[in-house]
Amino acid sequence: MIKLQNVSKSYSKGSVKAVDNINLDVKSGEIFGFLGPNGAGKTTTIKMIVGILKQDSGNITIDGIDTIDNPIEAKMKFSYVPDSPELYDKLTGIDYLNFLSDIYKVSKEDRIDRIKKYSSLFEIENSLRDFIESYSLGMKQKLALVGALVHEPDIFILDEPMVGLDPKSAFNLKKHMRERCENGKTVFFSTHVMEVAEKICDRIAIISKGKIIAVGTIE
Repeated sequence: MIKLQNVSKSYSKGSVKAVDNINLDVKSGEIFGFLGPNGAGKTTTIKMIVGILKQDSGNITIDGIDTIDNPIEAKMKFSYVPDSPELYDKLTGIDYLNFLSDIYKVSKEDRIDRIKKYSSLFEIENSLRDFIESYSLGMKQKLALVGALVHEPDIFILDEPMVGLDPKSAFNLKKHMRERCENGKTVFFSTHVMEVAEKICDRIAIISKGKIIAVGTIE
């Protein structure tokens, strides 16, 4: 579902190699963990996958779709939640979710059911009429997760998804990630917490100083 071939990215006119010729092949129906210390290249890699950054070299495909040649088509396949979601503070929660539903062409009938389902899962259903600027960091993270799920993406891409979540919401997120994969969908997420990866990942990749140093099962 996600394939990276010889992907590199440098900063400071090439003097800092953030990602160095990496290869990854993330399959359908698996939770794939992307591990490494802070500054190892995790977020840069994810930003290239989702199209925020353009790789200097190499190819990235989402379900066989090249992310540079067909960016909109590729983006329709996944949802992305960054480690620090930037939301529209002057919208209410429900306005934000309807905005995303419009972008992803979710029908009115489907969006009503999905917003109800996922806002209940993360326990923010009673705050959707409030302005986002009044939300706590944890509430914003939950709203971003609901927004990412409203179009039922084939691929769920998360950068440090447990940051800011209370224990119950983190548990519900991990449970939902597993349920998605059991239905043939894919979850790709970064973390530097080995315990989280050990409990929920089918496979992991470890990145260090921009290079992939290991790929495989937890065992």
